[in-house]
Amino acid sequence: EMFPCSERGKRIYSEVLGFMNEYVYPAEKVYVEQYAALSKTDRWQVPPIMEDLKAEAKRRGLWNLFLPSVSNLSQVEYAFMAEQMGRSTHIAPEAFNCSAPDTGNMEVLHLFGTEQQKAQWLEPLLDGRIRSCFCMTEPDVASSDATNMALEIRRDGGDYVINGKKWWSSGAGDPRCKIAIVMGRSTGLEQQAIHKQHSMVLVPFDAPGVEKIRPLTVYGYDDAPHGHWEVHFKDVRVPVANLLLGEGRGFEIAQSRLGPGRIHHCMRLTGMAERGLELMCERACRRHAFGKELARQGVVQSEIALSRVEIDQARLLTLQAARLIDTRGNRAARNLVAMIKVAAPRMACAVLDRAIQVHGGCGVSGDTILAHLWAGARSLRLADGPDEVHLATVARAELKPHAVAAAAHGQSKL
Repeated sequence: EMFPCSERGKRIYSEVLGFMNEYVYPAEKVYVEQYAALSKTDRWQVPPIMEDLKAEAKRRGLWNLFLPSVSNLSQVEYAFMAEQMGRSTHIAPEAFNCSAPDTGNMEVLHLFGTEQQKAQWLEPLLDGRIRSCFCMTEPDVASSDATNMALEIRRDGGDYVINGKKWWSSGAGDPRCKIAIVMGRSTGLEQQAIHKQHSMVLVPFDAPGVEKIRPLTVYGYDDAPHGHWEVHFKDVRVPVANLLLGEGRGFEIAQSRLGPGRIHHCMRLTGMAERGLELMCERACRRHAFGKELARQGVVQSEIALSRVEIDQARLLTLQAARLIDTRGNRAARNLVAMIKVAAPRMACAVLDRAIQVHGGCGVSGDTILAHLWAGARSLRLADGPDEVHLATVARAELKPHAVAAAAHGQSKL
């Protein structure tokens, strides 16, 4: 086996597959129907079926599978499960309490939270009683360079006072969202290195001065009741005890958060692409054009075959990154993680686009999940850093030995 899994990991994976088939896929239609009824009065309500799914998953022990210290699963073992969750990306991850941004926030609290912070916020998150959001991206600066973040975190006696704007705060629309991890620039650290000037603080979402401005849309989808919101912080006060790890250590926390999180994203994208390929094949076998089934048209066969090639390539690269995290840690896997963060979203976009094309007008409508899946995949070429930033990381690593050799001969200043 290229990516070995324990017998326990294999058993849990089999149970995840069974849960998807027995509960999640049948619940997709119910979720849509319940949400349609709720949204007549308020779009930001959670269909009751979601709590039913969570209760059943928890009862079966299929809960918090993403967190190694809780699940005792390796990154590779969980990666296979994340792929299955990606096949029903709007409900499956939450059903297992494995949905972003809660997973990353729980990892941060587990690794860096104080006992008080864990008791107040981590425990209810792990229990699925509340949800959270992560506030990092800002509307007024180029957030692809995270050092541009301008939200101010100022110490005032026993409090921090927070002022600034954030957007693309995923999960902020959920009525169960009670806590945000907010990253910003700490005052008084201007003389420190640029990556040691930012901090992370825990901000209760009901704190005075926290204002939800508007839900943003992704190609017209507002992703309610989860949502991606613009949030403003005006003279928001939180106790100093809400600081995570220490002043100026925001980027240190962020790096530990992003490695496993990107594995999860990329494997869910693989699951989304697999769902798209299945729908494409089903459509091709059932539709006739120009005297024969679409499945017998050479151009359609080519699209199907290319999709299989690209899905398997992206999966293997992602599993390789997961294996490296398991064996050597996040830092050693940094380059591979950058590669998959480019490869997986591009692959998913391409596969889903082909599936849409084979479906014709139906593909761009809301009658299938393809358009929504494509919109989500396309946004992940920006979320957690745009392709260009990750490509720059890969290029620097590739060029480094050549630059060193050239510099030894006075021929390079890279």
